[in-house]
Amino acid sequence: MRRKEKEITNREDIENILRQSKVCRLAMVDEDKPYMVPLNFGYSNGCLFFHCAKQGRKIDLIKKNPNICFEVDELIRLKKASLACDWGIDFKSVIGSGTAQILEDSKEKIQALNAIMSQYSGRTFEYPDEMLEKTLVIKVVIDEMTGKQS
Repeated sequence: MRRKEKEITNREDIENILRQSKVCRLAMVDEDKPYMVPLNFGYSNGCLFFHCAKQGRKIDLIKKNPNICFEVDELIRLKKASLACDWGIDFKSVIGSGTAQILEDSKEKIQALNAIMSQYSGRTFEYPDEMLEKTLVIKVVIDEMTGKQS
């Protein structure tokens, strides 16, 4: 990181940003171009979890190349000023990379879906078998991540 004074190095602080964030941007590789989507997500035990339909561009790309990049952020305050150059934003963010895998086992899917639901509700739920069958769940094992704040 170029500006070391903005770097967040404490793992617990980085994980707190992940737990407080509501949207995760997932970036994949589409031949020679990046492709990124904003998603609801869950974070648990060093992994990110996403759910989606069983078909689509995102799934096709993950099957071709499971290497991903992700980003979450938290807007703290917009700093307004009379001069344009004095405007700014106080924020916290996390950027990382990892390897995506599609979960097939029902128990793993339920744990992942509960991680997602816990991200927003703080609770766990029950999932009918027919919904589990229709839902694709992606697990991203995080290889590395860095935090930044301003």
